[in-house]
Amino acid sequence: MREKILEKSKELFLNLGFKSVTMDEIANSLGVSKKTIYKYYKNKTELVDAVTNHMFDTICGGIDSICELNMNPIEELFSIKRLVLENLKDEKSSPFYQLQKYYPKIYASLKQKQFHIMQDCVINNLKNGIEMELYRPAIDLEFISRIYFNGIVGIKDKDLFPLTNYSMNTLLNYFLEYHLRGICTEKGILQLENQLN
Repeated sequence: MREKILEKSKELFLNLGFKSVTMDEIANSLGVSKKTIYKYYKNKTELVDAVTNHMFDTICGGIDSICELNMNPIEELFSIKRLVLENLKDEKSSPFYQLQKYYPKIYASLKQKQFHIMQDCVINNLKNGIEMELYRPAIDLEFISRIYFNGIVGIKDKDLFPLTNYSMNTLLNYFLEYHLRGICTEKGILQLENQLN
């Protein structure tokens, strides 16, 4: 039952937002009483925390699987982008904006975990790209990986990038192109243009 609650809550939170969804709505959509949910999660905050950690673990597992395929680094970034979008349903309701606003402790903890995981992943991607002569050899790995993380977090700011103007897919494509054009060699630019087409 715990797994069913997590999955249904995730679906509702992503479609309607963390703030908007009530425990009653989750119970109704599962066809159970609210009491059943409270047996597993003592309040909504605990449920939100469980759902965001579950999503984080799922996406991390997917990213690890992609990285194990040893594809070229540019292809790898676009594969990770597709995986994230599949899991976050294009974020139509800007759930992470709501998470930041209404559950700041959960958001801060998630952002910290995300940074540590992404830092290793991006640095490995950069090293592989340099080795394959797709990225310029003189780039500062630590700096670029932090700028990359900041950019990924930044494009989720709905005040700066309203969903009425940009879909999450468009934003991620623009961001990846921006990031890669700054670090790619000519050989890398050709790979990037293949991905964009």
